[in-house]
Amino acid sequence: PLRHHSSAWKIELPPLTLAISFISRFSPPPSPPSLSPSHSTNMFGRTAGSKPGSAGVASASQSNVDRRSRLAQLALETIDLEKDPYFMKNHIGSYECKLCQTIHVTAESYLAHTQGRRHQQNMQKRALREQRNQGGSAVLAQTKVAVRKTVKIGRPGYRVIKARDAETNQLGLTFQVEYPEIEENFIPRYRFMSAFEQRVETPDKDYQYLLFAAEPYETIAFKIPNKDIEKNVGPENPGESKFWTKWDEHAKVFSLELNFKPPKKEFVQREKSTYNAMAPKDDPKSNYAYFNK
Repeated sequence: PLRHHSSAWKIELPPLTLAISFISRFSPPPSPPSLSPSHSTNMFGRTAGSKPGSAGVASASQSNVDRRSRLAQLALETIDLEKDPYFMKNHIGSYECKLCQTIHVTAESYLAHTQGRRHQQNMQKRALREQRNQGGSAVLAQTKVAVRKTVKIGRPGYRVIKARDAETNQLGLTFQVEYPEIEENFIPRYRFMSAFEQRVETPDKDYQYLLFAAEPYETIAFKIPNKDIEKNVGPENPGESKFWTKWDEHAKVFSLELNFKPPKKEFVQREKSTYNAMAPKDDPKSNYAYFNK
């Protein structure tokens, strides 16, 4: 309605219409909607692809973490870690890979490690090493000499001669073993054995054994002192060297002579003399120290 005043004509409008016109005059223009599909919203104000009550679409890194966690849980249900030869739980509760020498906080981390490149490469190296070792052992097994099984006819006859050198005081032993029924083209053999190798007597570190063997006789052994033996001294001729062996094909006698090393001479420490050359003497002409008393 129009009212007449003395100063001017005025038009009166309702209060709500005045407020709307004032806000629309001074407010900025609305921004255009975003075209990105990940940030587009629907009529309810939610992000596209999300559900009510959710926190939005996960990023790529969060998806990878969730995927690895689900795969680890699935692997734990299907794989028994107790049967893994490289899986070990240490004293602090962590898990270790004995093949790669790595430490993991959880079992899921260990499973993820087993699917990694480092663990797979170490597994291939271990398989190649085991295959190479098996091949070498197979070659050794093929080249191993089979043990002959012969019927033993008894022990051979023997003679032992003891001697001592008058100059060096060395103890010598000469063994003569008779093999009249030895096989053709066969030479008797001998070897020294430690007291801890045999299982017949109680081991005694003060003794060792000298063995003689030839087919088809039984192996015999002689118990000798456990002392150093001189070997490869001089020519291998009887009477000229300290250690020699001889096989007489006509008499069928195998001889061996050895000599123990002479005992070491004990060092006798001399008593210290009480004579002092720098001590002052009564005669002033014989010692300069007399003047420095």
